[in-house]
Amino acid sequence: MASTPPPLMKKHSQTDLVSRLKSRKVLGVGGEDDDGEVHRSKISQMLGNEMKFAVREPIGLRVWLLISAVLFTSTSLMALAFPSWLCELIFEITTTRISIRLYGGALLCISLILWNGLYTAEKVIIQWTLLTEACYFGVQFLVTSITLLEMGTLSNGAIVLLLSETFFLFITLSYYHHLGRRTKKI
Repeated sequence: MASTPPPLMKKHSQTDLVSRLKSRKVLGVGGEDDDGEVHRSKISQMLGNEMKFAVREPIGLRVWLLISAVLFTSTSLMALAFPSWLCELIFEITTTRISIRLYGGALLCISLILWNGLYTAEKVIIQWTLLTEACYFGVQFLVTSITLLEMGTLSNGAIVLLLSETFFLFITLSYYHHLGRRTKKI
């Protein structure tokens, strides 16, 4: 008589705790990495944890980025549309329109970076946006100061420009510094 063999019993590795722990150890997941984070799967370990990119933003950062983007955009459009008026307003001199329009084009490019930084959630992009803005304000302060020293005159518009550049540089660097700090793990 031919007897039928008993059905094969499948081992459910999902429910076998020892088997799961062994396979997780082989894959290298479940333990802490250098940053102290525990990855639940190899995919999250390879791609990175989304929570790592979630930024604890300083108060008012998005408002500052919005104000900066609006100011850069409006100044660039003024420089593109009314170049001679913008230069006369600040320095009380007339200059070639092409240089002010080139300046407006550069400001428009920076404003696009600022608008992009406003709508992103990634910490690195926000930091680079703030660093771009800080570099602009630093260079603008130096260029304005040197120009005013060469001219030997100091108008009220130039004084307001220098003070506002210093103020904006301070705010931007403080946000950049605050974003660069590492948060404490609990």
